[in-house]
Amino acid sequence: MSHKSGFVNIIGRPNVGKSTLMNTLVGQRMSIITSKPQTTRHRIIGIVSGDDYQIVFSDTPGMIKDPSYKMHHAMNRFAHSSFEDADIMIFMIDPYENYELDDPIIEKLKAVEVPLFLVINKTDLVEPARILALIQKWSAIANFAEIFPISALKEDNTPELVKYITKHLPEGPVYYPKDQLTDKNERFFISEIIREKILLLYRQEIPYSCEVVIESFKETPKKKNFVSISATIYASRKTQKSIIIGKDGVKIKQLGIEARKDIEAFLQKRSYLELHVKVKENWRDNDSELKHFGYNNN
Repeated sequence: MSHKSGFVNIIGRPNVGKSTLMNTLVGQRMSIITSKPQTTRHRIIGIVSGDDYQIVFSDTPGMIKDPSYKMHHAMNRFAHSSFEDADIMIFMIDPYENYELDDPIIEKLKAVEVPLFLVINKTDLVEPARILALIQKWSAIANFAEIFPISALKEDNTPELVKYITKHLPEGPVYYPKDQLTDKNERFFISEIIREKILLLYRQEIPYSCEVVIESFKETPKKKNFVSISATIYASRKTQKSIIIGKDGVKIKQLGIEARKDIEAFLQKRSYLELHVKVKENWRDNDSELKHFGYNNN
Protein backbone atom coordinates (compact mmCIF):
# COMPACT_ATOMS: atom_id res chain seq x y z
CA MET A 1 0.00 0.00 0.00
CA SER A 2 1.39 3.40 -0.97
CA HIS A 3 1.87 6.06 1.67
CA LYS A 4 1.33 9.80 1.20
CA SER A 5 3.00 12.46 3.31
CA GLY A 6 4.02 16.08 3.19
CA PHE A 7 4.37 19.46 4.81
CA VAL A 8 1.31 21.72 4.65
CA ASN A 9 2.09 25.30 5.61
CA ILE A 10 -0.61 27.76 6.65
CA ILE A 11 0.06 31.43 5.96
CA GLY A 12 -1.95 34.63 6.21
CA ARG A 13 -2.30 37.84 8.14
CA PRO A 14 -2.63 37.98 11.93
CA ASN A 15 -5.97 37.02 13.41
CA VAL A 16 -7.50 35.29 10.37
CA GLY A 17 -7.81 32.01 12.28
CA LYS A 18 -4.68 30.05 11.31
CA SER A 19 -4.15 28.74 14.84
CA THR A 20 -7.83 27.83 15.22
CA LEU A 21 -7.65 25.90 11.95
CA MET A 22 -4.58 23.91 12.93
CA ASN A 23 -6.02 23.12 16.37
CA THR A 24 -9.21 21.92 14.66
CA LEU A 25 -7.39 19.79 12.08
CA VAL A 26 -5.00 18.22 14.58
CA GLY A 27 -7.74 17.74 17.17
CA GLN A 28 -5.56 19.11 19.95
CA ARG A 29 -4.60 22.52 21.27
CA MET A 30 -1.36 23.18 19.41
CA SER A 31 -1.50 26.97 19.23
CA ILE A 32 -2.83 29.58 21.64
CA ILE A 33 -5.73 31.67 20.43
CA THR A 34 -6.82 35.17 21.34
CA SER A 35 -8.50 37.97 19.41
CA LYS A 36 -5.31 40.03 19.63
CA PRO A 37 -2.90 40.20 16.69
CA GLN A 38 0.58 38.67 16.98
CA THR A 39 -0.68 35.94 19.30
CA THR A 40 1.39 33.33 17.45
CA ARG A 41 5.11 34.15 17.58
CA HIS A 42 6.78 30.91 16.53
CA ARG A 43 6.35 28.34 13.82
CA ILE A 44 4.42 25.44 15.35
CA ILE A 45 3.99 21.99 13.84
CA GLY A 46 0.88 19.82 14.23
CA ILE A 47 0.80 16.28 12.84
CA VAL A 48 -2.25 14.40 11.50
CA SER A 49 -1.68 10.73 10.66
CA GLY A 50 -3.78 7.99 9.12
CA ASP A 51 -2.91 4.46 8.05
CA ASP A 52 -1.77 5.57 4.60
CA TYR A 53 -0.93 9.26 5.07
CA GLN A 54 0.76 11.81 7.30
CA ILE A 55 0.11 15.56 7.12
CA VAL A 56 2.58 17.85 8.87
CA PHE A 57 0.81 21.19 9.35
CA SER A 58 2.80 24.31 10.11
CA ASP A 59 1.15 27.31 11.79
CA THR A 60 3.19 30.47 11.32
CA PRO A 61 2.96 33.96 12.78
CA GLY A 62 0.78 36.34 10.82
CA MET A 63 2.76 38.51 8.46
CA ILE A 64 3.43 41.90 10.06
CA LYS A 65 3.14 44.65 7.49
CA ASP A 66 5.20 47.27 9.33
CA PRO A 67 7.67 45.55 11.71
CA SER A 68 8.63 47.69 14.70
CA TYR A 69 11.17 45.41 16.39
CA LYS A 70 13.75 42.80 15.46
CA MET A 71 11.34 40.28 17.00
CA HIS A 72 8.78 41.23 14.32
CA HIS A 73 11.38 40.66 11.60
CA ALA A 74 12.11 37.22 13.08
CA MET A 75 8.38 36.41 13.10
CA ASN A 76 8.15 37.46 9.45
CA ARG A 77 11.10 35.18 8.65
CA PHE A 78 9.17 32.27 10.16
CA ALA A 79 6.21 33.15 7.95
CA HIS A 80 8.25 33.59 4.76
CA SER A 81 10.19 30.36 5.41
CA SER A 82 6.87 28.57 4.86
CA PHE A 83 7.28 29.15 1.13
CA GLU A 84 10.56 27.23 1.05
CA ASP A 85 9.67 23.80 2.39
CA ALA A 86 5.99 23.22 1.63
CA ASP A 87 4.45 20.34 -0.29
CA ILE A 88 1.10 22.19 -0.10
CA MET A 89 0.51 25.85 0.73
CA ILE A 90 -2.66 27.10 2.44
CA PHE A 91 -3.28 30.83 2.09
CA MET A 92 -5.90 31.82 4.64
CA ILE A 93 -8.05 34.94 4.57
CA ASP A 94 -11.18 36.16 6.30
CA PRO A 95 -14.10 37.74 4.39
CA TYR A 96 -13.33 41.30 5.47
CA GLU A 97 -9.65 41.51 4.56
CA ASN A 98 -8.45 43.80 1.84
CA TYR A 99 -5.30 43.08 -0.14
CA GLU A 100 -3.87 45.54 -2.63
CA LEU A 101 -2.68 43.99 -5.87
CA ASP A 102 0.88 45.16 -5.20
CA ASP A 103 1.00 43.45 -1.80
CA PRO A 104 4.26 41.41 -1.61
CA ILE A 105 2.38 38.29 -0.52
CA ILE A 106 0.49 38.21 -3.83
CA GLU A 107 3.73 38.03 -5.81
CA LYS A 108 4.84 35.16 -3.58
CA LEU A 109 1.53 33.35 -4.12
CA LYS A 110 1.88 33.68 -7.89
CA ALA A 111 5.31 32.06 -7.71
CA VAL A 112 4.21 29.03 -5.65
CA GLU A 113 4.98 25.81 -7.53
CA VAL A 114 3.30 23.34 -5.16
CA PRO A 115 -0.50 22.96 -4.87
CA LEU A 116 -1.91 26.18 -3.45
CA PHE A 117 -5.15 26.26 -1.47
CA LEU A 118 -7.22 29.35 -0.71
CA VAL A 119 -9.08 28.93 2.58
CA ILE A 120 -11.72 31.56 3.33
CA ASN A 121 -12.39 31.42 7.06
CA LYS A 122 -15.25 32.75 9.22
CA THR A 123 -17.84 32.08 6.53
CA ASP A 124 -20.46 31.59 9.21
CA LEU A 125 -20.35 35.35 9.82
CA VAL A 126 -21.16 36.58 6.30
CA GLU A 127 -23.72 36.12 3.56
CA PRO A 128 -22.98 33.61 0.72
CA ALA A 129 -22.85 36.37 -1.91
CA ARG A 130 -19.76 37.85 -0.27
CA ILE A 131 -18.04 34.47 -0.30
CA LEU A 132 -18.82 33.99 -4.00
CA ALA A 133 -17.41 37.44 -4.78
CA LEU A 134 -14.20 36.58 -2.91
CA ILE A 135 -13.84 33.30 -4.78
CA GLN A 136 -14.17 35.12 -8.12
CA LYS A 137 -11.72 37.83 -7.06
CA TRP A 138 -8.98 35.51 -5.81
CA SER A 139 -9.39 33.01 -8.66
CA ALA A 140 -8.24 35.80 -10.99
CA ILE A 141 -5.23 36.67 -8.80
CA ALA A 142 -3.44 33.34 -8.28
CA ASN A 143 -3.58 29.77 -9.52
CA PHE A 144 -5.33 27.96 -6.66
CA ALA A 145 -5.61 24.19 -6.84
CA GLU A 146 -8.54 24.29 -4.42
CA ILE A 147 -10.69 26.97 -2.80
CA PHE A 148 -12.39 26.16 0.50
CA PRO A 149 -14.87 28.34 2.40
CA ILE A 150 -14.79 27.15 6.02
CA SER A 151 -15.49 28.03 9.61
CA ALA A 152 -12.50 26.72 11.56
CA LEU A 153 -14.19 27.53 14.86
CA LYS A 154 -17.36 25.58 14.02
CA GLU A 155 -15.49 22.93 12.00
CA ASP A 156 -17.64 23.64 8.94
CA ASN A 157 -16.08 22.04 5.84
CA THR A 158 -12.81 21.24 7.65
CA PRO A 159 -13.14 17.42 7.20
CA GLU A 160 -13.48 18.01 3.44
CA LEU A 161 -10.38 20.20 3.54
CA VAL A 162 -8.36 17.32 5.04
CA LYS A 163 -9.64 14.96 2.32
CA TYR A 164 -8.48 17.30 -0.44
CA ILE A 165 -5.14 17.93 1.25
CA THR A 166 -4.57 14.17 1.35
CA LYS A 167 -5.54 13.94 -2.33
CA HIS A 168 -2.81 16.44 -3.29
CA LEU A 169 -0.07 14.99 -1.06
CA PRO A 170 2.88 13.34 -2.80
CA GLU A 171 3.90 9.81 -1.98
CA GLY A 172 6.36 9.94 0.90
CA PRO A 173 7.70 8.40 4.10
CA VAL A 174 6.45 8.55 7.68
CA TYR A 175 8.29 11.63 8.99
CA TYR A 176 7.16 11.30 12.61
CA PRO A 177 5.83 8.42 14.76
CA LYS A 178 2.15 8.01 13.95
CA ASP A 179 1.05 8.82 17.50
CA GLN A 180 3.09 12.07 17.67
CA LEU A 181 1.12 15.32 17.43
CA THR A 182 3.83 18.00 17.39
CA ASP A 183 7.56 18.66 17.42
CA LYS A 184 7.34 20.95 20.46
CA ASN A 185 7.83 19.76 24.05
CA GLU A 186 5.61 20.28 27.09
CA ARG A 187 7.65 23.25 28.32
CA PHE A 188 6.94 25.13 25.11
CA PHE A 189 3.18 24.65 25.38
CA ILE A 190 3.13 25.57 29.07
CA SER A 191 5.00 28.81 28.32
CA GLU A 192 2.48 29.52 25.54
CA ILE A 193 -0.46 28.94 27.90
CA ILE A 194 1.00 31.46 30.35
CA ARG A 195 1.60 33.93 27.53
CA GLU A 196 -1.98 33.46 26.34
CA LYS A 197 -3.25 34.47 29.79
CA ILE A 198 -0.99 37.53 29.74
CA LEU A 199 -2.58 38.50 26.42
CA LEU A 200 -6.03 38.12 27.92
CA LEU A 201 -5.46 39.76 31.31
CA TYR A 202 -3.29 42.76 30.50
CA ARG A 203 -3.89 45.74 28.24
CA GLN A 204 -2.02 47.90 25.75
CA GLU A 205 1.68 47.12 25.32
CA ILE A 206 2.19 44.75 28.28
CA PRO A 207 1.35 41.46 26.48
CA TYR A 208 3.57 42.31 23.52
CA SER A 209 6.50 43.21 25.78
CA CYS A 210 6.53 39.88 27.62
CA GLU A 211 8.23 36.57 27.01
CA VAL A 212 7.81 33.45 29.16
CA VAL A 213 10.52 30.91 29.99
CA ILE A 214 9.91 27.68 31.91
CA GLU A 215 12.80 27.45 34.36
CA SER A 216 11.90 24.07 35.86
CA PHE A 217 9.40 21.28 35.21
CA LYS A 218 9.49 18.53 37.80
CA GLU A 219 7.30 15.51 38.25
CA THR A 220 6.94 14.76 41.96
CA PRO A 221 7.61 11.05 42.71
CA LYS A 222 5.75 11.20 46.04
CA LYS A 223 2.63 12.64 44.40
CA LYS A 224 1.23 10.71 41.49
CA ASN A 225 0.10 12.83 38.51
CA PHE A 226 1.50 16.02 40.03
CA VAL A 227 3.99 18.41 38.45
CA SER A 228 5.80 21.42 39.88
CA ILE A 229 6.51 24.25 37.43
CA SER A 230 8.55 27.42 37.80
CA ALA A 231 8.25 30.10 35.10
CA THR A 232 9.80 33.51 34.57
CA ILE A 233 7.99 36.31 32.77
CA TYR A 234 10.43 38.70 31.13
CA ALA A 235 9.30 42.29 30.59
CA SER A 236 11.11 44.84 28.45
CA ARG A 237 10.92 47.76 30.91
CA LYS A 238 11.02 48.18 34.69
CA THR A 239 7.68 50.00 34.79
CA GLN A 240 6.02 46.93 33.28
CA LYS A 241 7.13 44.65 36.10
CA SER A 242 4.96 46.36 38.71
CA ILE A 243 1.97 46.30 36.35
CA ILE A 244 2.36 42.57 35.77
CA ILE A 245 2.59 41.89 39.51
CA GLY A 246 -0.21 44.31 40.43
CA LYS A 247 -0.98 45.89 43.78
CA ASP A 248 -0.19 43.43 46.58
CA GLY A 249 0.48 40.78 43.91
CA VAL A 250 -3.20 40.51 42.97
CA LYS A 251 -2.68 40.54 39.21
CA ILE A 252 0.04 37.92 39.03
CA LYS A 253 -1.95 35.70 41.40
CA GLN A 254 -4.91 35.90 39.01
CA LEU A 255 -2.58 35.10 36.12
CA GLY A 256 -1.28 32.05 37.97
CA ILE A 257 -4.78 30.76 38.74
CA GLU A 258 -5.97 31.15 35.14
CA ALA A 259 -2.81 29.61 33.66
CA ARG A 260 -2.79 26.67 36.07
CA LYS A 261 -6.33 25.67 35.07
CA ASP A 262 -5.33 25.33 31.43
CA ILE A 263 -1.98 23.74 32.23
CA GLU A 264 -3.71 21.03 34.25
CA ALA A 265 -6.20 20.45 31.42
CA PHE A 266 -3.31 20.22 28.94
CA LEU A 267 -1.14 17.90 31.04
CA GLN A 268 -4.04 15.96 32.59
CA LYS A 269 -2.21 16.34 35.89
CA ARG A 270 -2.49 18.50 38.98
CA SER A 271 0.17 21.18 39.17
CA TYR A 272 1.90 23.80 41.28
CA LEU A 273 2.82 26.91 39.30
CA GLU A 274 5.31 29.48 40.54
CA LEU A 275 5.65 32.72 38.57
CA HIS A 276 8.48 35.26 38.70
CA VAL A 277 8.90 38.54 36.84
CA LYS A 278 12.25 39.84 35.60
CA VAL A 279 13.27 42.73 33.36
CA LYS A 280 15.36 42.39 30.20
CA GLU A 281 15.51 45.89 28.80
CA ASN A 282 14.40 46.12 25.17
CA TRP A 283 14.77 42.38 24.58
CA ARG A 284 12.68 42.60 21.39
CA ASP A 285 15.55 44.49 19.69
CA ASN A 286 18.41 42.47 21.19
CA ASP A 287 19.83 39.73 18.94
CA SER A 288 21.29 37.64 21.75
CA GLU A 289 18.07 37.77 23.79
CA LEU A 290 15.99 36.88 20.74
CA LYS A 291 18.23 33.87 20.16
CA HIS A 292 17.87 32.91 23.85
CA PHE A 293 14.08 33.06 23.49
CA GLY A 294 14.14 30.90 20.35
CA TYR A 295 13.42 33.47 17.66
CA ASN A 296 16.48 32.57 15.64
CA ASN A 297 16.07 28.83 16.02
CA ASN A 298 12.87 28.01 14.09
